[in-house]
Amino acid sequence: MSKAFVKESDDDDDVDGGLPAIPAGTKNYMTPAGHKRLKDELLRLIDVERPEVVGIVSWAASNGDRSENGDYIYGKRRLREIDRRIRFLTKRLDIAEVVDPSVHHGSDQIFFGATVTYENQAGEEYTVTIVGIDELDPLNGKISWISPVARALIKAREGDAVVLKTPAGVDELTILDVSYPAH
Repeated sequence: MSKAFVKESDDDDDVDGGLPAIPAGTKNYMTPAGHKRLKDELLRLIDVERPEVVGIVSWAASNGDRSENGDYIYGKRRLREIDRRIRFLTKRLDIAEVVDPSVHHGSDQIFFGATVTYENQAGEEYTVTIVGIDELDPLNGKISWISPVARALIKAREGDAVVLKTPAGVDELTILDVSYPAH
């Protein structure tokens, strides 16, 4: 069947697990820990997973008919997924700008890498850490530096009140604490 009729493309490099795109004209800011995590994943894919899958595909191909060979078909699909992820990680790491938040240790002003405790108008208290797009984990309090909350908080200081515009309306956040990791 012609590729024209199949919804599959070779340039699916941007398959990123639902991560937001990096805004045009900005850098891919990342903490040293986030950079290490992505680099470790890339090396694991290249050195461990890909060779294992290539071995399985080679073995499955040697078994004869490939059209109904589940190991071969699944292996080739998994190999495409691994290669796509390798391309994605390589591109993200190539444009990464590693920022060490510990240089701001002791500061009460909010920059990339800060852990901030704030309170909204309803009196609810939240603690978030401002990290790179590739590091975000909202369930564990890690928010991207391009998120509306982070953008409202950045450059403010402990004790300041900032305005956060949301689809539900305007909220005022009072900054209770700002901290950075030690060196």
